[in-house]
Amino acid sequence: MAPLTSTKPKVRCGVYTRKSSEEGLDQEFNSLDAQREACEAYVASQKAEGWLLVPDRYDDGGFSGGTLERPALRRLLADIEAGKVDVVVVYKIDRLSRSLMDFARLVEVFDRRQVTFVSVTQSFNTTTSMGRLTLNVLLSFAQFEREVIGERIRDKVAASRRKGMWMGGWAPLGYDVKERKLVVNETEADLVRSIFIRFSRGTPPQILIEQLNQEGQLNKQGKPIDKGYLYRVLNNRVYLGDAVHKGTAFPGEHDPIVELDLWNQVHGLIKGGPHTKKTRQLGRTPALLKGLLFGPKGVAMTPCHTRKRGKLYRYYASTDCLKRTGSSSLLRRIPAADIEAVVVSQIKTLLQSPEIIVATWRFARASIKGLTERAVRDELFRFEELWNELFPAEQARIVQLLVDRVDVSETGADIRLRVSGLAMVFNDLHNTSERSAA
Repeated sequence: MAPLTSTKPKVRCGVYTRKSSEEGLDQEFNSLDAQREACEAYVASQKAEGWLLVPDRYDDGGFSGGTLERPALRRLLADIEAGKVDVVVVYKIDRLSRSLMDFARLVEVFDRRQVTFVSVTQSFNTTTSMGRLTLNVLLSFAQFEREVIGERIRDKVAASRRKGMWMGGWAPLGYDVKERKLVVNETEADLVRSIFIRFSRGTPPQILIEQLNQEGQLNKQGKPIDKGYLYRVLNNRVYLGDAVHKGTAFPGEHDPIVELDLWNQVHGLIKGGPHTKKTRQLGRTPALLKGLLFGPKGVAMTPCHTRKRGKLYRYYASTDCLKRTGSSSLLRRIPAADIEAVVVSQIKTLLQSPEIIVATWRFARASIKGLTERAVRDELFRFEELWNELFPAEQARIVQLLVDRVDVSETGADIRLRVSGLAMVFNDLHNTSERSAA
């Protein structure tokens, strides 16, 4: 007599496993292995029903159940669409998904391809209405658990940031992460301080970026520093020793790199730079000669502005005109752009005059050993090149440093320069040149 053969059709089973974190995945026997072992044992118990394992493994280690964008899950769904899987076996339903909406999408795929779903530890049948109700209840609790976990993690992060703790992520330039804390990297910290100091001294962003690239300086990821990265460094309050959470700064556990005075100086320049909105920039254009300009009789002239048909007009007005006390002078009001252009032009000319070069050299050689008069001349001749690259707020700072007083009359303008200010501007130019040559 011929042996009896089984008439049970073959049921191809795909085992899916998932673990949210990567912790412990490097162990010889991890959570994914434990889930798969339980599922394989269940499939083996159904061997009489024709169940057998497909050769592929569908393991997602380090992926959240709140999304369907998981590589192993995508392969499983592709195999289901290709007709290679008849039953999906998981340890618990939340291994497949913690989102009720996502699971509904998966069930649609299963139904369309006539694939059934089995949870080893939660027995139910998705082909009946009661089974679907049970599944939805379980999934609702799984989604609720996921949302509670998310809220708990967010609260923990917020509480930790309020205590100044580092909560992970990329370490900013100037720091390394050791034992879950930010530790100052002295080499990178010197670069961060150099960026802040050079910017505070009026070095335009584009020139500063070119200098950094010439020096071979790289960001934390080993790439050249661009304008976006430069402004991220300049706006990162971690360098003040702060821990920031959702825009609020708290005292951090790490050591600061940048002093508060230097930070305030830099951000005073940034607020006057190109990142300021155009409308605010027009209304707050720095007055280069504020507090420096005086009329024929020694009367101070104050910066003012007005608007006509949407256009901004700036001018300097004598204080007696503003007080309506009357004045016989023809220079009651002076267009700001005209007088500022005259003053800046004269400054550029004076800086190249022999007497100013000598005066600057005598004042600056006390702090710079071996300084020659020729070196001072070369640096001051670079002033015009630097001026054209400065932000309005930076130009106003330079004028305030250089100019002691401007007296205007019907015949012209008389400018008195500050020798100490000349030395400070020269030092800025000299330090910039030294870094570029380094």
